[in-house]
Amino acid sequence: MTVYNFGSINIDMIYRVPHLVKPGETLASRSMSTVLGGKGANQSVALARAGTHVQHVGRIGDGDQWASKQMSDAGVDIRGVESVAGPSGHAIIQVDDNGENSIILHGGANQSFDATALEKHLQEATPDDWLLIQNECNGIQTAMDIAAHKGMRIAFNPAPMTPDVAALPLEQCAVLIVNETEAEQLAGTTDPDELLNRLAEKYPQSRLVLTLGAKGAVLHSQAEQFRQQASAVDVVDTTGAGDTFVGYFLAAMISGLDDQECLRRGCAAAALSVTVAGATPSIPDAAAVDAFLN
Repeated sequence: MTVYNFGSINIDMIYRVPHLVKPGETLASRSMSTVLGGKGANQSVALARAGTHVQHVGRIGDGDQWASKQMSDAGVDIRGVESVAGPSGHAIIQVDDNGENSIILHGGANQSFDATALEKHLQEATPDDWLLIQNECNGIQTAMDIAAHKGMRIAFNPAPMTPDVAALPLEQCAVLIVNETEAEQLAGTTDPDELLNRLAEKYPQSRLVLTLGAKGAVLHSQAEQFRQQASAVDVVDTTGAGDTFVGYFLAAMISGLDDQECLRRGCAAAALSVTVAGATPSIPDAAAVDAFLN
């Protein structure tokens, strides 16, 4: 079984600042680092470190092969990663003294896909496999159509949220993972008690996972609903925490763990990730998550 992760690969430029910059303000950073990032790459690394075979489908700009090498070193199958002319996707990230972040994205190579490329990279997929997608690449509708035709199971994390997500065939998703903002836009309500009920009415066949940051996460399925509290940790940087959760949650589900344990492992991995600066550098391995849970 393989998870085909059709997702972004970004070059993250991270600036540590005393507070997030305000309109009209010029603010000196205390440090700057350049690391591998992108929601797709982060989630692939999380899946690999959780022990799942993941083949990444993505693109980088010529000259940024160091990024795909880091993914490979983390255990990700990078046969589906191509180099193209032009810049890689990249992000400018501010991280303040409380660990909160603010991010500017540029799509770059992540926005260069067409149907031919996606069909090529998914041609060996079978109904036993999964397609994982986020919302930083173009061609999401095409990828979902190909996966549905092949009988693959689809997991979707629609981040960052855009108005066109609601028009996608989300009923095809076996798993839909959203944060509060994304859930509000899909459900059409800001009432926290109604979010999952509204989403369950719209997508009754899907496992719905609502991530709540420091408040943990909730899972709703046809049979049950579970809530998992987050662990109290010293926050250094929240960048990549949601992606860490997605990777570990999906890996746990694929391995056959029950829903409550899937939530527990996802929340534990995310908690560990916020204690370390950066996105992919902060994603723990399975042994660290096991030790934390024990």
